[in-house]
Amino acid sequence: MTGLDNPATIALAPRGTPLYQTTYGNVAPRLGIAYQLRGSSTYGLTLRAGSGIFYDLGQGSTGGASSYFPYSAIKQISPASFPLSPGDAAPPAITSNPPVANIVVADPHLKLPRSYQWNVALEQSLGANQSLSLTYIGAIGRDLIRSNNLYFPNPAFQLVSVTDNSATSDYHALQVKFQRTLSRGLQMVASYTFSHSIDSASTDAFAAYLNTPGSLANPNIDRGNSDFDIRHSFTAGVTYSLPYLSSGELVRATLSGWSLNAFVLARSAPPDDVVDSTSPFSGGLAFYARPNVIPGEPLELYGAGYPGGKIFNQAAFASAPPGQQGDFGRNVLRGFGASQADVGVQRRFRLTETVGLSFRAEAFNILNHANFGNPNNNLAEPMFGRSTQMLANSLGGGANGGFNPLYQVGGPRSIQLALKVQF
Repeated sequence: MTGLDNPATIALAPRGTPLYQTTYGNVAPRLGIAYQLRGSSTYGLTLRAGSGIFYDLGQGSTGGASSYFPYSAIKQISPASFPLSPGDAAPPAITSNPPVANIVVADPHLKLPRSYQWNVALEQSLGANQSLSLTYIGAIGRDLIRSNNLYFPNPAFQLVSVTDNSATSDYHALQVKFQRTLSRGLQMVASYTFSHSIDSASTDAFAAYLNTPGSLANPNIDRGNSDFDIRHSFTAGVTYSLPYLSSGELVRATLSGWSLNAFVLARSAPPDDVVDSTSPFSGGLAFYARPNVIPGEPLELYGAGYPGGKIFNQAAFASAPPGQQGDFGRNVLRGFGASQADVGVQRRFRLTETVGLSFRAEAFNILNHANFGNPNNNLAEPMFGRSTQMLANSLGGGANGGFNPLYQVGGPRSIQLALKVQF
């Protein structure tokens, strides 16, 4: 395509023009260093640091360019009667001439997105089998892929999806980890992360919200918390093998050989981006803009009668004028945190010299703690601001692929028993 800098002048490039120019010289050096500050077999202190430049091989939605104009054509028949007439049954003509319904294009100077990453870590040994580490991690993404939709930029085009390098990201985190290797039947790992991720696009596969008919807005309007930004995250896993009991044959047969597993997860709430689909463009294409904020109104309401204890206040928002972006920022509000504990016990029984039987019992979310999915973020829908799903269901899975919601994080308490013959 030509004229992408001014959507009103967008036109098809001459036949044979490459989708974008290949870039060269994407050198990605890495450097790592480790220095022992205090040498000791049990209480040593080690400093580690590393940095590097990394390139992504993705090109965003351009991977689907061959699924749209000029490689496909759609024919709509309404009303239709059967059998179809020869004219209605004839396939639509494939053409490379405007007008164009949908087309996927790229900035002619599209580059590989890159990130600069670095980390500094202190690791302190606590005896022969335990260690405590403190790590700072930083990563900034530049020239990241961003997909932008232009609706009706000029009379020759209805929808132009443009992939360019207009996105950026910044991530910083402090990580604390305690680890114990297996000793005296006990091993464990526990970690806490305090982090913040900011970007102007959290995915290269979906179009940004901010564009209006015939214009490509400044991507910094969308700069805010990343879709996956979790400020606080804690996880811990413990495995303990009960000691072998030598006294009493009955006691030994009943209580020896068991092991206990436990897992605990607790995290803060992810962002929830408020959008509004009440301002369609001509042609019926919805524009998911963010709304305007009404001064003086609380953004959230709290109460025991709300799912999860809070809702977004619909009275705090108003639809932006048709075809315009509202003044409410991206990913300002947050949904709900999550926490749960899983417990499992297992034992292996020896039946013969070569055959054994393993028994395992596992309880997920053993305390049956209720975890809610993010509230409905579409201002135009009746259930706006309310959580309508538990966390496990809101994460997808099951018939849609992925984990069954029963075994997702944030599901109801569930217990499973298993027997396995080993030979």
